[in-house]
Amino acid sequence: MSALKKVRVACVGAGYWGKNLVRNFATAEGAELVCVCDRDEKLQARARREYPGVKVHGDYQAVLESPEVDAVVLATPGATHAELVAQALDAGKDVFVEKPLAQTVADARRVSAQAQSAGRVLMVGHLMLYHPAFLRAREYVRSGELGEVLYIYASRVNLGKVRHDENALWSLGPHDFSMIFALVDAPLASVSARGHAYLRPGTEDIAFVNALFKTGVMANVHLSWLDPHKHRQLTVVGSRKMLVFDDTHPTEKLRIHDKGFDRPLEYHSYDAFLTLRDGDILIPSVPMEEPLRLEVKHFLECVRGREAPRTGGPEGVKVVEALAAAEASMRRHGAPIVLA
Repeated sequence: MSALKKVRVACVGAGYWGKNLVRNFATAEGAELVCVCDRDEKLQARARREYPGVKVHGDYQAVLESPEVDAVVLATPGATHAELVAQALDAGKDVFVEKPLAQTVADARRVSAQAQSAGRVLMVGHLMLYHPAFLRAREYVRSGELGEVLYIYASRVNLGKVRHDENALWSLGPHDFSMIFALVDAPLASVSARGHAYLRPGTEDIAFVNALFKTGVMANVHLSWLDPHKHRQLTVVGSRKMLVFDDTHPTEKLRIHDKGFDRPLEYHSYDAFLTLRDGDILIPSVPMEEPLRLEVKHFLECVRGREAPRTGGPEGVKVVEALAAAEASMRRHGAPIVLA
């Protein structure tokens, strides 16, 4: 595909989140929105009003058979992702799919391998990995400025939308686990989790997840639709400094805390020579752009350049593996799930 040729895109799913993808692909440089596909007639009517001249219908098979479509963008319920991705890849389309890639490890691995075998671009919508403030946070971690990463904890809670097709773990967890994997370059050793369904029987609206990496780094994640606060925070505690990424703060989304414990190069008693360090707080200036716009831009660049996305199939599989292990632990009342 010529670098100058626009990527012709069909957006499948135009609802709660899909409408944002439709908007971004409709306005993105290098993209041509040729179709919006959704079975909901009300969503079809809205798409026709907002995007005159774009084909709008509810027939996914027609999308796959259309020679006018280069790439399929999927914003459908999570349970449908693996099958719809597989069908699009079979049809020779490049694919952007919202998170999670699949709801089982086997399905995630299958479609990831299928994309690689077919030579197609498969990108998972792990939005936070395109957030400018998180990208700056990752730079701080990778530069070694924080020292050795000791542990990470994240909170993604709100009194918000309760889903019936997936629980809080699968709905919210992909965001935090994708960020944690981007910060910790090590395989998982074990995962344990507990959750509870307070609002809708059988669908957990809260989850507490603990993940242990083979290097000893530990990560804790709190996920909830039932909370008095709206928190979107991730904290990285290093041996030298600590970092807080707060996506709900309007301006100060990133803070670097020069806090920790120092010890002399030579000491005989471990406890006696630890000294507390409470230094300055650095608030970096991070130019903000809409993360979704940057994510869409990256997908288009990968399609035109035939490059592997930053959040491709392998990255999507890692997140599904962690979520599946957490789900299994929840079913076993918090028993740790050991990963190979």
